[in-house]
Amino acid sequence: MKKQLRFLYITLLGVIITSCTENLELQPTSVISNASFWKTQDDATGGIYGMYVNLRAQASKNLFLWGEARSETVGAGVQGLDGRDLFYLNQLDATNSGPDWQGMYTVIHHANLIIKYVPGISFTSEATKNNILAQAYAMRAYVYFCMVRTWGELPLVTEPTENFDPTSIQRERSSVANVFTLIKSDLDKSLALFSNNTFPTGRNVWSKPALNALKGDVYLWTAKKVAGGKADYNTALEALNQVKSSDVALMSNYNDIFDYTTKGNKEIIFAINFKRNEVTDNDYANMYFSPAYVPKDINTEVAAALGVAAGQNFWAPAAAFRSQFTDDDQRKSGTFREIYTASSGVSKFYGAFAVKFNGIVDLGVRYFLDDYIVYRYADILLMIAEVKNALGQDPSSEIMQVRTRAYGSKVGAYAFTNGSQAQNDDVILQERLLELGLEGKRWWDLVRFNKVFDKVASLKDRTGKDYLLLFPISANTLSLENKIKQNPGY
Repeated sequence: MKKQLRFLYITLLGVIITSCTENLELQPTSVISNASFWKTQDDATGGIYGMYVNLRAQASKNLFLWGEARSETVGAGVQGLDGRDLFYLNQLDATNSGPDWQGMYTVIHHANLIIKYVPGISFTSEATKNNILAQAYAMRAYVYFCMVRTWGELPLVTEPTENFDPTSIQRERSSVANVFTLIKSDLDKSLALFSNNTFPTGRNVWSKPALNALKGDVYLWTAKKVAGGKADYNTALEALNQVKSSDVALMSNYNDIFDYTTKGNKEIIFAINFKRNEVTDNDYANMYFSPAYVPKDINTEVAAALGVAAGQNFWAPAAAFRSQFTDDDQRKSGTFREIYTASSGVSKFYGAFAVKFNGIVDLGVRYFLDDYIVYRYADILLMIAEVKNALGQDPSSEIMQVRTRAYGSKVGAYAFTNGSQAQNDDVILQERLLELGLEGKRWWDLVRFNKVFDKVASLKDRTGKDYLLLFPISANTLSLENKIKQNPGY
């Protein structure tokens, strides 16, 4: 009971901080005094819980908006737009900027509290203490990695905000290079604190395999986008191979990766947990169908796949995305379904909906509470293929492991032949689309491969306007943070 109260305590602290926060201007946490809170191991456990609760708030919608919504995978649904067209049509500006960084800095604030106070707390086990600190450093690295890819230069905050003094809180943005210096430093600190290459507290929290997945992702990005070159490719490959040596495996059935009843399966490396009675539906509800919009003459097989209608079809898997799949690829039916009507005997396309992350039905009600997957093993294999290709090595093994699961007995028709570096990159990027589509990664993949202006229809006539690779800073942020300047071009 005491531990549950600590969880509630830190969660309320997070709510108070969030509700009283305007971007970086966090209210002092002395509203619930840090001096009285950070005393025991239960306090530290409550603190780490609060950190994940705040990350889940971002995973409910924002991580997908930043990581995928501007790509070619999503388009208009049948139930209106709800402002989502601003993303896939790439019409963002300072007024319509998408979610700002306020919530992400709240997650960082929680990580900073743990990093500051947990070293002074006595634990029954030093390994438990180190594990909590490792998770905090990992979280801070991950959040800054998400943000630097979204906005570029960032204010760097490495201490909790405990004194409400605008003159000290206001910060200028640091260079992208400096942001990555902090990220890589946090990765190193976290790795030194994690003990075994296992998942000691499950796959919904940071672990050493999850951290190595993040490290591989970070160094792959800096190798390509921040002049890290061969050294960073080698570091990425070493980290990703460490993930391979942990307790991970591809699920034999693609659909089982995302089934609500198989959460935490061996393909999952890190996923943000959504649970009944803790949180409302995540935003994948808006790629489904409300009952009023389901046509009466829907195909029987598709009706069975849809099951209990719920949510809204504000946006949907786009035609440019759907057309990339072949019928013998099990990922097609595991990612989306198309609805055709047969009015007057003529089959006509009506709409599409995502079946990946379609939740669970309980007592006739659908709840969209699938975990938000940050890293899974197929992603790791394809990153290894990408790194190998950049280093002049043969990526065939990793590509074919992913394809074998996708095509089963028909994989012989999809054998990969090692080609030039450019040809292989095209194959790997395409495989990532088919394997990871709608998982919040596509936009960042396109940026990393330098293919945004080639692949996104709404940007093909804006080639060369590289400022569009970043998001605009919101008008709200600019009005509150007088040292923050708008991203060039916006």
